[in-house]
Amino acid sequence: MFELLDDYFTSPLTGIFVCDQQGRILAFGKGAQEMCGFRELDLMGLDLAESLGLATPEEPDAQQPHKTALEWGARVLGKPMTLHTSSDMIVPVTGDFFPALDDDGGLLAAFTPRGGN
Repeated sequence: MFELLDDYFTSPLTGIFVCDQQGRILAFGKGAQEMCGFRELDLMGLDLAESLGLATPEEPDAQQPHKTALEWGARVLGKPMTLHTSSDMIVPVTGDFFPALDDDGGLLAAFTPRGGN
């Protein structure tokens, strides 16, 4: 169960991924597919950060934000990141991460394109 509360509003361009407690992709929506170019079956079961080539250019040595959210059980919002698409383009995005509030764990990750996208 994820709680986005009343203070989080996504853009129509936001891509949303659902991950398990280890950060592996379980599912994602149409917006995510349009952003990254991968089909859901191509990424299912793969690590979120590795499969999308996620990077935090402003904090290159920092732990991946989705791992921080899972470890601490707290939202991580507004992280400037880059994402690699299936066509090997690098897209600047803002990453928002929401840990699940139930015993199963898991994570919802939302990526919104930044800049002229």
